[in-house]
Order: sequence, then C-alpha cells, then structure tokens
Amino acid sequence: MPFLPENPRFKGISLPPSGWVLAVLLVVYIFIGLIGHDPWKNDDAISIGIAYDIARSGNWLIPHLAGQPYPDAPLYYWTAATTVHLFSWLLPVHDAARLASGLYTLLALEFILLAARELHGRDHAAAAPLILAGSIGFLFHAHEAQPMLAALTAHTAAYWALILLPRRPHFAAAVFGAAVALGFLANGLLPVLTLLPVTIFALWQSANRKTSTFLITSAIALAFLLSALWLIPLQMSAPRYLASFLQGEVATLTKAVSPFSNILRYLNLLLWYAWPALPLAAWALWSKRRILETRPLALPIFSFLSVWLILGLTVELRSAAALLLLPPLVLLAVPGVTSLRRGAANAFDWFGMMTFTIFSAVVWIVWSAMAFGWPERLARQVVRLEPGFVGHFSLTACIFSLLVTIVWFWLIVTSPRSPMRGIMHWMAGLTLFWLLLAVLWMPWIDYGKTYRPLSASLAKALPAKRNCIANANLHDSILASLDYFDKIRTIPLRYDAGKACDWLLVHGEARDAAAISAAGWRKVWEGRRPSDRRESDKFRLYRREGKTRTSPALSDIPVRSAEEPSARP
Repeated sequence: MPFLPENPRFKGISLPPSGWVLAVLLVVYIFIGLIGHDPWKNDDAISIGIAYDIARSGNWLIPHLAGQPYPDAPLYYWTAATTVHLFSWLLPVHDAARLASGLYTLLALEFILLAARELHGRDHAAAAPLILAGSIGFLFHAHEAQPMLAALTAHTAAYWALILLPRRPHFAAAVFGAAVALGFLANGLLPVLTLLPVTIFALWQSANRKTSTFLITSAIALAFLLSALWLIPLQMSAPRYLASFLQGEVATLTKAVSPFSNILRYLNLLLWYAWPALPLAAWALWSKRRILETRPLALPIFSFLSVWLILGLTVELRSAAALLLLPPLVLLAVPGVTSLRRGAANAFDWFGMMTFTIFSAVVWIVWSAMAFGWPERLARQVVRLEPGFVGHFSLTACIFSLLVTIVWFWLIVTSPRSPMRGIMHWMAGLTLFWLLLAVLWMPWIDYGKTYRPLSASLAKALPAKRNCIANANLHDSILASLDYFDKIRTIPLRYDAGKACDWLLVHGEARDAAAISAAGWRKVWEGRRPSDRRESDKFRLYRREGKTRTSPALSDIPVRSAEEPSARP
C-alpha cells in the first residue's frame, strides 16, 4: 500500500498478534458497550428480566418472567443471575446480568482459537478469534443479554473436541460431552441437533472408528447425565413446566417453514452478517479445491452446510440462530487469510482501514452535533429522530474516545506488512467504531430504546392500592421491562384471573375502540417512547367502570401493533 511504509519508523505490535495484545483487544471489544445502557427490546430485556427474577426470588429451578413461568433452557439465566449476585454492588442489575454475555463471548473466542490451533497450526490460529469478533452479525449479539451466546460457546468447544479427538481422545470426549450438555442447557434441542451431522462426519473420518465411536457415545452419556441434573428435579417438582418446555422445543423445530426460501434467506443474511468470514472462506475453498481430501477444510465445510440446512428447514430466519453458522465459517476462513494473494490482501487491508476511518469520522461529527449543536442541520436531525433528547458534553468520554482514535492511527502507521494485517486492521477498526458509538452516542441511543420513562409514567398513573392488571398484546420484552423498572406485573387477559382485573394495559391501536368501552373500560392513560411515532406503538391503560365483571377475551380486542420477533429461535 503506497501510503504505508514497508518498515515503519516506530515499532508497532507484531503480527500475528501476541497473546497479551490479542487478549487486550478482545477484552476491550467485548466489555465496551456491554454495560452502560438500560435493557433494550427483544432478547436483551427478556433475558435480563428472567435473571432479575431468579436473583430476586431465589427460584433457580424454574425460570420466570414478570411473575409468570417462562419455559426455556436455564443455563444462561443462571449465569446472569450469578453475575448479578457478584457484581450488583458495583453495577446496575441489568449491566451485571450482561456480564454473562461477556463471559460466554470470551469462552467462545478462546475455544475457536484452540480449534483453529489444532486444525491449522499455532502460527495461523490467531486469525480465528479476529475473524469471529470481526463478523458484523456477531458484534451486536455479543453486547446484549443473549442465551444463544452460550450455545455458540458450546459449539466452539464441541468443534475443538472433535478436531482434538484423534490426538487426545479421552480428554476430547470429556470436552465434547460437556459441550453438548452446555448447548442443551443453554438453548434446548437446536444446538444439539445442529451438532449431530458433524459428529457423525468426524467419526466417519476417524482412523479408529470403533474407539472414537465408543468415546463419543460415552461423551453423549455424560451430556445426558449433566442435563439430568436439571431435568430430574424439574420433573419431580414441576412436571407441567417440563412438559411445556419440551413441547415448545419440539414445536420450534417442527414448525412449518418454506424450506427453499428460508434457506436462501439465511444465505442472504450471511452476505453482511458473516463479513469478512464469508468471503475469506470462499477464497479458501477456491484456492484449495480438493475439499474432502483436505482435513482442515472438510470438517468445517460439512459442518457449515449441515447447520445451514437444519436452520433453513426448521427455524424461521432469526439473527440469533445464525450465530451457529459462524464457527465453521471462521474455521474455514482461517487459511483464506494466509493464502490471499498480495493484491487481494492489500485491497482488503485498504478497504478495512478506509471504511472504519470514515465511519469513525462520521461518529465524531454526529457527536459534535449532539453535544454542541454543530453542524446545525445535523443537530436538528438528531433531535427530530429522538424528540426531547438533550445532548451534554462529557470530558471523560471525549478524552477516552480521542485516545482510542489516536491508537487506531498509530496501529495503521506502525503495523508491519503481514498476511494477518488485513484482518487485524478490520478487527481493530470495528472495535474502534463500536467503542466510539458506545461512548459518544450511547446517551442518544439509550434515550430512544429504553422503556424506563414510559414505565415511570405508567407507574404514576396507577394507584398504590389496586387489584391486578390485565394485559393485551404485551410482548415478553415489554413485560420484562415494566417489571424490572417499576415492578409492574400484569396477567394476560385470556386467563381467567386476567378477566377479573380492574385494570387493563393494551399495546397497539384497537381496531374497534367501541368494543373496549362497551365492555366497561375507560381509558385513563396513554404513552409511548419519544421515538415511537405510530399509533400502533402506543400503550393505553384502562380502568373498569362500575361493578360489571364482564370482560372481552383477547380475541375481542384486536390491535394493530408493530411485529416483534419471537423471543427465541
């Protein structure tokens, strides 16, 4: 690259990065943005709500959300509740709970490093965590309360174990059994089902199939034993909950989907979600065409195809579920980093540096509009998107962000020429961009996403002494937010207990408001977040008038509301 010296005057980090450099970069990447904001919609709020309930009630066996049983695999919530107990003296509960995501992300990066070291050698292994952390789709999920991160950790550990099986069979079998149990306890049947084909393939490739089959069978028995530590007590104390959990798992995997279009949708998602892992993996395949005769390529390519087909055939398109596609892609992409031709490597390096330098400059300019009102047109746009937002200048945030930006330019100037430089710059640039967003833009982002002011307004509208509150069309993440912020718990209107409530909270626009009035409800409050402009985003609180106890069923209050994805894949 003409604007970078071949031998920089100031010595930078060595490539591939040493252990401590890689560790520092990944720790900064993980923990910046993981804390410092309220629970947000969808999985983040749901997971924090369940962990908060466990920490508050002490009921570790049966996960609850806002007082209602929530059939789901419990491991992530146990971990988050544990981090709440350990760190709530230092951090707000929601930030302490998200530390579980940081823990599982670190473990996933460590296991993918170990798998790449076993598969491709020590010299190339550092590329694996850089590619995984640099994948755009991984970025957001790694910074939210997301149970699928525990399943991702299970998959990376399982791949490491399968690759390690020929060299250290007994240790690998123990790791594999623990990984399968971790996957089941983290996210149910999906992580286990997606591991099944690659396990069979690894046994087929094994030089000693009889011994390997015995060890893997023993590992699966270990997984059953570890899973039974939750399942047996659950069956003894709450069999209906266990039946509901298992029925939900089976229903998720047998739900009718359009197979062909769903498979294509996952592939279309990967075009940006798995960048740069996907093009690097494609190059590795092109440069080493004898796929099934090359062991470092055979296992990850078979694993990727099997996971892709299983997701496409059984699970509707879901960003969190696509995390399971990343580990085999990363293992496939590692040789693609080191085999790039010089022109392509320089182009990738140049693209990463220019992209994140420009993106970071945009972040600084928009922050100036937030904090100082300049440029004026941009400042007006900021307020228009989030009405009522008032930006404030933070000297600490400014100095920290400036230092990180200087480090970025120092890294560009001093990095030695190496096949690893492109992916190193990509990962460092993505870290810079995310860090600047998390530090400079977080007040603005959090202002638009949090339900804290709305929950406080609703709490003021409710009397201190009241009987129960029924709800209609409240998604799980909203139930979790109201319970977390102001301990407001509601009962679905379709339940018999909900029909006896004197209060009704509805999310969305009623198609026939007269039906609610005719049933004896009078509206006493309405609210929404500042950035929510549609009528379907509004919340409305009703109070029962008179002594009538008749109440419409849920189907009698059809509402127009924004679609929210299902809480779990």
